[in-house]
Amino acid sequence: MKALKTYVVAWFKNRKINVFFLFLLFSFITLIFTKLSKSYTSTIALSVQKINVPQENIILNDSVKLNVTLKTHGFNWLKFYITNPKIKIDFSKDVYKKDALFVFNKSKSYLNNTQFNNQVELLNISPDTIKFRYGVNKVKKVPVILNTAINFSPGFDMSNKFIVKPDSITVVGPDILVSSINELHAETVSLNKVRTDINETVKIKLPKNAPNLKFSSNEIVLQGKVEKFTEGMLKVPVLLINAPKNAKVKYFPKVVSVSYYVSLKNFKRILPKDFKVVGDFSEINENRSFFIPKLESQPKLVKNVRIGQKRIEYILIK
Repeated sequence: MKALKTYVVAWFKNRKINVFFLFLLFSFITLIFTKLSKSYTSTIALSVQKINVPQENIILNDSVKLNVTLKTHGFNWLKFYITNPKIKIDFSKDVYKKDALFVFNKSKSYLNNTQFNNQVELLNISPDTIKFRYGVNKVKKVPVILNTAINFSPGFDMSNKFIVKPDSITVVGPDILVSSINELHAETVSLNKVRTDINETVKIKLPKNAPNLKFSSNEIVLQGKVEKFTEGMLKVPVLLINAPKNAKVKYFPKVVSVSYYVSLKNFKRILPKDFKVVGDFSEINENRSFFIPKLESQPKLVKNVRIGQKRIEYILIK
């Protein structure tokens, strides 16, 4: 009975303490909301965010700040101090050039309408004019060099060339730095036992002076169509060219075996007439009784083309 009485007394005491702290917390929150609902006037230094700067120009004084005096409620001031807002200056319409400078000179009403919402009143800006010194950039487009180490599963291969997007990068920066860059290399793409289409995002190896340069992209997308392949073989006639006019040339064989690698879906599209094998009589040594057949043309759908016969025997009849 005594223990129960003690428990009941302690419960009432704890409940009183909890109610007290809850009331204290509610009072504190109410006070904060009351304070933040009031309007305050203060000055804050805002960084400048430069957008649409012409590629051929580089801004030299890059750490400009603008002191603005604002009047708004406490909630906005709390947001300003947390997010550190920036004044956006659009170099395509907000500035003009004068004496090798970009000049920004906009009225308070313009900034108030474009930079802040209707709950914020802009009272003053300092300085009222910002002058940006600029230098001349060099703009250069350079190719991206692909580096691959790709192994395909047996019977699979690329059905066409790799597609690289973008295949070139625009480099912008001081003339002395940009002029030394003639190409950019992508990081090596290593893939094993590939049997499906390739779609890889690859980083570009940027030069050591990259912080002083701007690149239109720092990565490329590598794409390739992978298909099932098989080997084909056809009999193709040998065409003799540059034969002497005052003599008759007999040669054997007149038809050679041509083997090639082709995708399964294109296998039936390949015909003997798609290949052209020639023997050039002008390249024959007088002491040699044969000529070497050469592949002069082949269809775009095949790869790894080989001629079975390495030599064609001939007899010259005068």
